[in-house]
Amino acid sequence: MSHEHTPDQESTVTAGQPASDANGNGQSFADKVGQKNRVSAPDPFGIALDAVAGVRLFESRQDRQMAIKFGEGRPEDKPSQAVIDKMKEAGFRWNPTDRIWALPVRGDSAAAARIDAEKLYQEVRQMIRAEKGIDQDGQEIPF
Repeated sequence: MSHEHTPDQESTVTAGQPASDANGNGQSFADKVGQKNRVSAPDPFGIALDAVAGVRLFESRQDRQMAIKFGEGRPEDKPSQAVIDKMKEAGFRWNPTDRIWALPVRGDSAAAARIDAEKLYQEVRQMIRAEKGIDQDGQEIPF
């Protein structure tokens, strides 16, 4: 059986006219490529977690801050004074509302703040592991 095109049959795609997609919205593939479907990321988002030591590092782009949280932020999760002193020395401040230690991230020094926060996180997690007698080679979970 031949599938020849006869003059009375209309073609669905003609030159200069975009093909409709399966949903029939009339957008060509080229039109869709230019569109950006933005998927919002969770905020704050986790960067690293040491569940055994009870330390988390995360960043909030909305609040423009890096944060370290000990346990669930409850009074019994409070780190030692040596860890608190280290946090303060690095510029972190206690945020009682969110129960986190926060460091502002400014546009001109954002990359440096992120690097410094990650270094501090590694230092305090090792301090806490030592204080609790936890194996120093313990696994940390990057998000």
